[in-house]
Amino acid sequence: MKQPLVDQIYEIADRIARAAGLEIVEVELLGGGAARLLRVYIDRVSVNKDGGVSHADCELLSRELGAELDAGDIIPGAAGYHLEVSSPGVERKLVRPRDYSRFTGQKVKISLREPVDGTKRYEGVLTSFVDGIVTLETPAKPVAIPFDLISKANLKFEW
Repeated sequence: MKQPLVDQIYEIADRIARAAGLEIVEVELLGGGAARLLRVYIDRVSVNKDGGVSHADCELLSRELGAELDAGDIIPGAAGYHLEVSSPGVERKLVRPRDYSRFTGQKVKISLREPVDGTKRYEGVLTSFVDGIVTLETPAKPVAIPFDLISKANLKFEW
């Protein structure tokens, strides 16, 4: 029941975000009833010299998305839901196939549902994403991971 609603919210948020030069990274709907929390993570489609997402970007998407969700009564019985819009941060999640293409050359950490070459966790440089296969250059050797086996993936920021 929750996933179709999240997908519907994603579609609405994506339309609003695209018009502002933004992209939706992830939509989360947590809790239930009046205690629902809707989190939307956004990023710039192309990062300019001034950086990524601004406070004004978050405010714009929050205002427009909230108005559309409320006007269409999209979240049933959600008179008390709370909407948060923010940047995904430096160790952003990689969720969709386009994320893997966009961040080729970056360091990532990946957790798998099932082992590949006897391992369920990898860290390395994302070298490619082609035909549903994520290729990483790890310290030991290159590894090819089917996209469908990935349970969680994030950029890995070097502090």
